[in-house]
Amino acid sequence: MLEIRKIISEYDKLDHSKEKVALASVVSVEASAYRRIGARMLVRSNGMWTGGISGGCLEGDALKQSLNAIYKNESSIIVYDTMEDDNNQIGVGLGCNGRIEVLLTPIDPKDPNNEIELLRSILNAENPSIIAKVISADKELLAKSKLINHLDDPLHFLDINNSELKESIQTVLQKKSPRIFDLKSGEEDVKVLLEFIRPETRLIIVGDNYDVNAMANVAHTLGWEIWVVGRLKKLSKELVGKVKRIISFEDHDKVKTHDYTAVVLMSHDYKWDMTILQHFLKESPPYIGMLGPKKRFEKMDKELSDIDLAAIEYIHSPTGLEIGAESPEEISHSIASEILAVFRQKKGLSLKLKEGPIHAREQ
Repeated sequence: MLEIRKIISEYDKLDHSKEKVALASVVSVEASAYRRIGARMLVRSNGMWTGGISGGCLEGDALKQSLNAIYKNESSIIVYDTMEDDNNQIGVGLGCNGRIEVLLTPIDPKDPNNEIELLRSILNAENPSIIAKVISADKELLAKSKLINHLDDPLHFLDINNSELKESIQTVLQKKSPRIFDLKSGEEDVKVLLEFIRPETRLIIVGDNYDVNAMANVAHTLGWEIWVVGRLKKLSKELVGKVKRIISFEDHDKVKTHDYTAVVLMSHDYKWDMTILQHFLKESPPYIGMLGPKKRFEKMDKELSDIDLAAIEYIHSPTGLEIGAESPEEISHSIASEILAVFRQKKGLSLKLKEGPIHAREQ
């Protein structure tokens, strides 16, 4: 979501009467690639771009191809393929043995349903969004896209059979990842990418001591939505500028969570942590982390005799991954890494110990 926000911010700064833009989007990946489906790059007709579709090896060529798409005012697919480890195959060094398909789409600022506007409409979503996009078809249908509310019935996307589309969407929601489907729009065969876009992670930090600044800085860099439960007078101006909501300790019971919320208790006050933990247990967010030694957690577990804290999987105490973190900044990276691992259902191991490819197959 952070990259999407940057792209929209850049788009909104432009004088569209003088400049044209195209959106380059990764729509298919086979084998190894630095970026995955959903990576985007906004290209301006002056040659500047925002975002990215690789680690830097494809952007130069994608820029040229995007400028051509702008000039022709026509969407197209470009394929980068180094499955055989041959840089001469495409004229650029991909850096990975993989095959990447990139959709180049000129953006019409007069079209209220262009892809930039679709992305704008999901910025503050609290649930995952699905964007359907045609990635293989004739020129008239290529790049046609729509934000789909999976609760609607019928769904109305082109002339695709409603039941087939709904079944495909249920697969995407279940897998929580993008998928490509071979469907029919009327009599025409089309490949449709159903892109699964997570909402911004909401991080609720409980505390107002100096180490909260480090935790908020890491979360801000990751593009997370930051809430703080603490005393406003103790928070720095810099921190306040990065926080979406500030709630007093006394009003903690008014704080709500959703399926992409992480809570980190770091007030350094045993009584407040104990009290506020009980509120968040009722909310059942996917992640609750508590700063401090294990014996502190064990004491709390013993005092809350009617609750078996140790049996609750989403409670992580001590919070964070074991990386030898010492400073507030290092500890914050440790905590953020564990939150990512939990949300992506990963073990948080060193990649050298992982068998098979880094990323699971997306299609």
